[in-house]
Amino acid sequence: MLRKITRIFRKDKAVEIVDGEVDIKALREKAENYYKNRDFYCSEAVLKTLKDAFDAPYGDDIVKLASGFPVGMGNGCTCGAVNGGVMAIGMFFGRGKAGGTEVKKSMELTKELQLEFTKKRKVCCCKVLTKGMELGSKSHINHCVEITGELTEMTAKILARELGYKEKK
Repeated sequence: MLRKITRIFRKDKAVEIVDGEVDIKALREKAENYYKNRDFYCSEAVLKTLKDAFDAPYGDDIVKLASGFPVGMGNGCTCGAVNGGVMAIGMFFGRGKAGGTEVKKSMELTKELQLEFTKKRKVCCCKVLTKGMELGSKSHINHCVEITGELTEMTAKILARELGYKEKK
């Protein structure tokens, strides 16, 4: 009970872009902490962190869109963190009107993200990434915290580059 009460009163400090520089490491830590503290699952943590940091023109309700993607959409398919990164890219580069050509940029950046992730992890499938782990176990949570951070970092680098920000050194 105390832990739940503590969460309610914990201040959620945003990671801000200062002088055109993005602190990618801080964004990674922010997303990892969201997952570690059980505030959000993978897809939600990635999307919330990047929405806030890059000042997307959406309220927190958009995070609800990511709530069906954790645990590979509930059945082990595509990693929820990957989906969170894809949604974050779409927030800035997706199309909002029928026939909009922005979709090309969104798909190009999504492909880049997916290729980078699979280069490192070999697959995007949650079932494979968590094979042999008991859902909700300490090892499972720690593994997914790490992947959530990785995807936030990878996506933040793409967004920073494409939106004209520098990475803080």
